[in-house]
Amino acid sequence: MAEGINPTVSTGHFRRTSESISHVLRTAPQASPRDRPVVATYSIVACDLEAEQWGVSVQSKFLSVGSVVPWAEPHVGAIATQAYANPRYGPNGLELLRQGLSAEEVVDRLTSEDDGRDHRQLGVVDRQGGAATYTGTECMDWAGGRTGDGYAAQGNILVNKETVDALAETFEATAGQPLAVRLIDCLAAAQEAGGDSRGQQSSALLVVERDGGYARMSDTVVELRVEDHERPIEELRRIYTLHDEIFGKTPRRLWLDVDEALTTELRERLGKLGYEGELEDAFTSWTGKENLEERVDGVEQIDPVVLEALRSRT
Repeated sequence: MAEGINPTVSTGHFRRTSESISHVLRTAPQASPRDRPVVATYSIVACDLEAEQWGVSVQSKFLSVGSVVPWAEPHVGAIATQAYANPRYGPNGLELLRQGLSAEEVVDRLTSEDDGRDHRQLGVVDRQGGAATYTGTECMDWAGGRTGDGYAAQGNILVNKETVDALAETFEATAGQPLAVRLIDCLAAAQEAGGDSRGQQSSALLVVERDGGYARMSDTVVELRVEDHERPIEELRRIYTLHDEIFGKTPRRLWLDVDEALTTELRERLGKLGYEGELEDAFTSWTGKENLEERVDGVEQIDPVVLEALRSRT
């Protein structure tokens, strides 16, 4: 049994099924902490209670960090497991949160049952925004974390503690922005402040919300991973921009009325792209081809993101 954690705990509904990390779980029992690759990284686990979203962002000098560190479930909480990461902390921690334990209680329970606790690092945010972070005594310098209202920030093998400070301060300073944007901004600020002392390689972003994902039939608002890149945070932001164009939601109050001038512009631009005939038919055909249909509701009003996409393509 790996690290003294009960493998029979129900995993319930969360970001990855236990089967999808089975290759990690099978190898863990045969390896001591010092034998396994260290997920030297910095991360922030956070929530936006008003938006009812929970999420994690992470960057590391480690291949495919998103396959190990981030875990989240709406109205339950979010977890980051790193350093000599124990991937069981993800599903087992979410199960404990699901049972109603606080973030601090989850950290205490997971680490107390883990013989490798001195080599672990862990961040947890619960359903009420309570946060806790843990850094084992054997984690490599610089290693540590800090918490605040609705977030836990932590890192190991960092250039300095300012990296974690930047995560925390950026999150606090960006209140009111979408959670996904805040989490990417936190990574960028942390990298600017010092980052992982070994450099950069991969990054990941996970945000969940009940029925907040594709077609309102998924809880995954955004799940993006940069597996191997010289500038993974910049690449993560680029991919997120593409993702937001297709899957993002602009408040209806910000949509533009399609007046006579805008009607003429739409006809001309769609015509340049080969879409002729009735405006609504042409517009629907083009937005469908561009995967923008989730941002369309007739032609009386237009989402400004869709308008900008049309302008950029013509």
